[in-house]
Amino acid sequence: MVLKRQMDILANNLANVTTPGFKGESMLFVEHLKRTDHSERIRFVQDIATVRDLKPGPMTHTGSAFDLAIFGEGYFAVETPEGERYTRAGGFALDPDGQIVTTQGLPVLSDGGSPITVPPDTAAVTVARDGTVSSDQGEIGRIRLVRFENPQALDRLAHGLYDAAGQEPLPVEIPDIQQGKVEGSNVAGVVEMTKLVATVRSYQAAANLADQEHQRQRRAIQALASVRS
Repeated sequence: MVLKRQMDILANNLANVTTPGFKGESMLFVEHLKRTDHSERIRFVQDIATVRDLKPGPMTHTGSAFDLAIFGEGYFAVETPEGERYTRAGGFALDPDGQIVTTQGLPVLSDGGSPITVPPDTAAVTVARDGTVSSDQGEIGRIRLVRFENPQALDRLAHGLYDAAGQEPLPVEIPDIQQGKVEGSNVAGVVEMTKLVATVRSYQAAANLADQEHQRQRRAIQALASVRS
């Protein structure tokens, strides 16, 4: 069962090796030792948690004015029909109303909690490292960047979003946003593939062992039945 869950996590990591802002996950194991009634020692493991790798992914230069990457801690706040959600995937764009939105069309929020709207006929948009959005017509707003006391406890959602899971979002004291860049996935594809191959082999070995034990018990039952008859 543990190996099956491990394969699922590794497969999900590999599926998101090119997903912007994706953070890989791994399982946290604990080993148990137990003695039987015949003083035999039995060892087994149990997965007690899933740990998210919070290190930053590689930064790719795009040159797009609305591609933003966070250096260091923090998450962009976006507005969804279910409430405020958070992401590090900064591949943004303008919607028909001039709002800065995610690839799913979700508005990116300002530090005032409202969407950021770029005025019509704006020639150029710049984003300062502190998140201040400006144009040739003046300052537009400031992108909200938040952090959490326990980022491991955030609930992962679809499309690179996270739910706060009851935590209070806190302001990032020294935000560092880079314009024209996008943070990639921090999953190393070759490493994850190597882990997946090793896990599949271990799973197959465990399955073969269980099958062999089943066959041994079946033969023992058949032998005892033939002796009694």
